[in-house]
Amino acid sequence: MTIAHILEKRIGDIIMADSQQKVSTIASLLAEKRIGALPIVDDGKVVGIFSERDLVYGVAAKGAGFMEKQMCDVMTKPAICVQSSMNIMTALSLMTKRRIRHLPVVDAGVISGFVSIGDLVKYRIDKIESEAAAMRDYIQTV
Repeated sequence: MTIAHILEKRIGDIIMADSQQKVSTIASLLAEKRIGALPIVDDGKVVGIFSERDLVYGVAAKGAGFMEKQMCDVMTKPAICVQSSMNIMTALSLMTKRRIRHLPVVDAGVISGFVSIGDLVKYRIDKIESEAAAMRDYIQTV
């Protein structure tokens, strides 16, 4: 199964920011939307990603002044992106190897989604539970 399968069930817009926005604005957005990260997009292209981890490390290293910096100065770049045609297990492996928790999904140069490791793990658990239920049903009918 591919990442496109997960994106099909999504409703609403992708929450993103641009590289000129201040950390304080994005920190408020993360809190308001209760999300852990968002892609940074300029002119329709993913140029980076900003996460809770970036926020914590930045404030710890730079103090309160970090909150006034612009995304272009503090975002993680380049963002590791995937295509919606990528297999879910391949994406999980990539996230584990690179120690990241969020992936912008880019198709034909345009952002088409944003997935977290939680999204992919939930899909995998649901699939395993479904397979187990089918196996139990089969065993009961034999």
